[in-house]
Amino acid sequence: MTPTPEADLSTEQSQAIAARVREELARRRISRQHLADQARISISTLEKALAGRRPFTLATTIRLEEALGAPLRAPIRATPVALAGLAPEALGAYSRAAVAWLEGEYLTLRPSFEDPAAVYAYRTEIAWDDASSSLAFREAARQDAEFTQKGMVSLSNQSGHTYLITNEQGQFRLIILGRPVIGGEMYGMLTTLQAGHGSHLTPAAAPVALIPLRRVTDAAFGRIAAGGAHYDDYRATLARVTDKGFARFFAG
Repeated sequence: MTPTPEADLSTEQSQAIAARVREELARRRISRQHLADQARISISTLEKALAGRRPFTLATTIRLEEALGAPLRAPIRATPVALAGLAPEALGAYSRAAVAWLEGEYLTLRPSFEDPAAVYAYRTEIAWDDASSSLAFREAARQDAEFTQKGMVSLSNQSGHTYLITNEQGQFRLIILGRPVIGGEMYGMLTTLQAGHGSHLTPAAAPVALIPLRRVTDAAFGRIAAGGAHYDDYRATLARVTDKGFARFFAG
């Protein structure tokens, strides 16, 4: 018996379609509002269906398929496979295939907090973590090894920004990166706590740049002062953060 367009799909079918829609949103990096407009459905209908608060109807599914130009009614038996490679919605609901371009090792640059004229350089690795079903990052080659960070990677399909999030018992450190440029470099802002005298910690923000390590010859790590290896190149790279408008810093 052929279902009518207004007929509700089964719970399993709706869950499978919701997973496929979230994957397409992450892969194409488009907003839910944009998709709803293209499919000629209300954003409320789309949000409720994606959240599992109401089932998809056949008519809604067909409109979404037409808007995306992709089939959504995959066999139900394929659903567990699709969900296994999908990040949690809180991190952007991206699929592993959609973010494979982000995996790799990066030279990470920021100003030195001890000497703002110097550049602090270390390595950041971004890779898929099966346990969390998401991208994760881990730092290495830090001169202050006791402050080495690790955490989860969130991608926003609305803003196009990438977030490197450390959450240690409710204490956060955050890196916000803009869309990569043609060479894969990403520029943005670091917000953290700067260690002071004793146990004193002060909120601090600084420009940050992540450069694919494969694009850097004989990378230098640690605190790079004027006259050191790559100093001029590293300073010019950090200057792009504000010169090119990847981040803004305001003073009262």
